[in-house]
Amino acid sequence: MKRSTWIAGIIVLVFLLLWQGMVWLFKLPPYLLPAPSLVVLTLVTNASMYASATLVTLGEALAGLLLGLLASVLIASLLSLRPALEEGVMTLAILVKSTPLVAIAPLLTLWFGFGILPKILITSLVTFFPLLVNLLTGLQRVDRALIDLFKSWNASRWEIYSNLRLPSSLPFLFAGLKISAPLALIGAVVGEWTGASNGLGRIMWLAYSNLNLPYLFAPILILSLAGMLVFRFLIWIEKKCIFWQAISMDE
Repeated sequence: MKRSTWIAGIIVLVFLLLWQGMVWLFKLPPYLLPAPSLVVLTLVTNASMYASATLVTLGEALAGLLLGLLASVLIASLLSLRPALEEGVMTLAILVKSTPLVAIAPLLTLWFGFGILPKILITSLVTFFPLLVNLLTGLQRVDRALIDLFKSWNASRWEIYSNLRLPSSLPFLFAGLKISAPLALIGAVVGEWTGASNGLGRIMWLAYSNLNLPYLFAPILILSLAGMLVFRFLIWIEKKCIFWQAISMDE
């Protein structure tokens, strides 16, 4: 195990110990701030309920992230092949991004019901803009000398895109994914707050309504762990996909 992993684990452990000590020292009641031990006990005691809700929320987050990724790849590719469309499309994308999520989520629930579709759409809206900006930047930030070299070989616009621009944009794409993946979890939870029959967001909303903070903090713990695992997984995938970067760093 890497030294950095040990250091990260020690920092988290110290934080939890300080949290536990503060609750014990000031005798804070659970409805104000539950101790980490109580949160873990709540999680273990209701393991089946939280496991079912976690699967629902993670499924919505993954589906929304994939939909946002697909939309961003299609639009960024179109803008790189047709630069004249960039200003109009990006203006519309910024308009969508600037609309408050708390205003969109109830509307999507009203239009599409209380199923998983509104949650997926909300998640895709949350993840779409960071992915689009990063991917478009990567597609455009290509060495001009390489583009001229491809043109000297009579390469078509599509050949330049598929063999030069797209591979060069992968580091930017993964940077966007590392931003958007945790946002996907947030989007799914916010969607569940507006109305759902299952999911971590629904448990959090019910716990908040009843001031049951141990039940509220347990989903937060699950989402935090899920976000960290997804981030580490993306780093691993990035090293596999962008292998030339890992080779250059080793050298």
